[in-house]
Amino acid sequence: MADTGGTADPLAAVPTATTTYPRTSRYHDTPVAVHTGPDGREIPYLRRRLLPDPAGLSGIAEHTVSAGDRLDLLAHRYLGSADQWWQIADANPVLDPGDLTRTPGRRIRVAFPAGVPGVVGDGGAHG
Repeated sequence: MADTGGTADPLAAVPTATTTYPRTSRYHDTPVAVHTGPDGREIPYLRRRLLPDPAGLSGIAEHTVSAGDRLDLLAHRYLGSADQWWQIADANPVLDPGDLTRTPGRRIRVAFPAGVPGVVGDGGAHG
């Protein structure tokens, strides 16, 4: 688990976006656009979410995959919430997040975006 430096919620300092997605959502900072159809009807949609450069993320841990590991279980273990599985997927450049836990012995990185308040990455191996 990340050291939160005494702060209950390290994401509390992240500015809120103009979306209805919570701060913990991977879509929180994704801009909303509006498509106007030929009939004049406006249809809001999310713009493409660009993945962060894994090298720019703050490492929290490195995990060696065991049989039965799943990203949601690892997110709960390291990040405190199964819903944050996407943070682990973002830290490891693969097209299919399922590839990360498919092969026992694979080492995967657990990380937060750089600049998340209170996160201290030790870069050490865990698990």
